[in-house]
Amino acid sequence: MATKKATKKVAKKATKKATRKTVKKAVKKVVARGTDTQKQAVKQADLFIGEYAYGVGRRKSSVAQVRLYKREENANAQHIVNTKTVNEFFPQPRQQKKFFAPLVVTGMEDAFVVSVVVRGGGATGQVEAARHGIARALVAFDENLRQVLKAERLLRRDPRSVERKKPGLKKARRATQWRKR
Repeated sequence: MATKKATKKVAKKATKKATRKTVKKAVKKVVARGTDTQKQAVKQADLFIGEYAYGVGRRKSSVAQVRLYKREENANAQHIVNTKTVNEFFPQPRQQKKFFAPLVVTGMEDAFVVSVVVRGGGATGQVEAARHGIARALVAFDENLRQVLKAERLLRRDPRSVERKKPGLKKARRATQWRKR
């Protein structure tokens, strides 16, 4: 419980000024007894400087924590997903297109550097969770972008997920083949 509370406190500082020292201090307790995901978030926070907008995205069983940093302060930085570049983590062009969709739609491709910590699910769930988080972070940065993102349906969490298996069936709905004789 204490770890979740500490993580929430760090997350609430979403639009405040973040420097390497303040991030390290704020997350020091979390890292001491934190999970690998929280440690990844701290590593990635060390790579960027300045203000950031925060957003959480979800899809299927994936959860993505997204931070958008201004490109001006992080001129040489690359977009990072779980301590890897976007091209390494999402190698397929289709996945990369989904990942950058909110930035392209709003015309902010060159304005921000994206840092994502994503966990759970598979590749599709993770890329769509990251896309949802980026869209939410853009709205946290500038409320005027809400209309554009909403029109493209990027702010809506996709509720579809795998249907559970029922007892007596092979899968969720698949039953054994019926024989008359």
